[in-house]
Amino acid sequence: MSNNPKLPTIRQFLERFPDDDACLEHLMRTRYGERLTCAKCGKDARYYRVKSRRSYECEHCGNQVYPTAGTPFENTRTSLRDWFHVMFLFCASRNGVSAKEVQRTIGVTYKTAWRMCNLIRQYMGYVDGDNILGGPDGGVVEADKAFYGGRDKRGHDDKSVALGATERGGETVTRVIPSRRSKHVMPALLNWVKPGSRIATDEAPVFKELAEHGHMHGTVNHRDGEYVRGNVHTNTIEAFWGHVKHSMKGTYVSVSPKWLQTYLWEFEFRQNLRKNPHLMLELLLQAFPRPVSKPSPQEDGQSVA
Repeated sequence: MSNNPKLPTIRQFLERFPDDDACLEHLMRTRYGERLTCAKCGKDARYYRVKSRRSYECEHCGNQVYPTAGTPFENTRTSLRDWFHVMFLFCASRNGVSAKEVQRTIGVTYKTAWRMCNLIRQYMGYVDGDNILGGPDGGVVEADKAFYGGRDKRGHDDKSVALGATERGGETVTRVIPSRRSKHVMPALLNWVKPGSRIATDEAPVFKELAEHGHMHGTVNHRDGEYVRGNVHTNTIEAFWGHVKHSMKGTYVSVSPKWLQTYLWEFEFRQNLRKNPHLMLELLLQAFPRPVSKPSPQEDGQSVA
């Protein structure tokens, strides 16, 4: 990986990946290395590119492997260079990348652009994962809910509920949950936070159970205009939610409840790598799991996304 703390420029990106062949070669060497044990003949072999196909074959027996199998790029006619370019855009952007922007940038249909963006967001969530926060020796964990949407045609509250938690100086996790009730909020939050953590929230009743689970729980009363009480505040997680809402409104205009979580994964990914922007693209281009040696026909068609 690069030692440059900044994200590569578009010129550096294009020099590194000038065409589909360079992209496929990167996938092959990243996932399989220079040499591997052939699953068919059992020999240590170097695999060479098969012309006109996205595959490489064993130098001894001709057994073929497909570097795109199990990635967002399989089963697509869109060029790998275009896929890599869109992934670069997602890493370079601070406020998100719309399907319309992708459509204009690489010249594909809106349907293709939307599918690419959707799969990349899912993949960003896969790469980022959900690390456990806090602990007796960890930082203060701030938790807060956010609401997206409005009212349906009958005037009923139709908002989606998202729960977020962030460790000061550490990572952020998010999850769309069925409701704002304790039975949905607490299991998610307790699953993210280590026992004995220091947790800061507002005074919503849903968080009152935290002390019963062994956490040191401090609150601030927003209704009374209180936003900081000593070391207790929720400014970090609220700033994150503020940025997400502002970006969604400006870039995406509206987001379907069905796909809200994928958009949150996108912002979560960038948030957690904000101190190491040079690693964003590298992680996306190197985190593909290596396929098993002999996948079944059912497994061979699956994607990590």
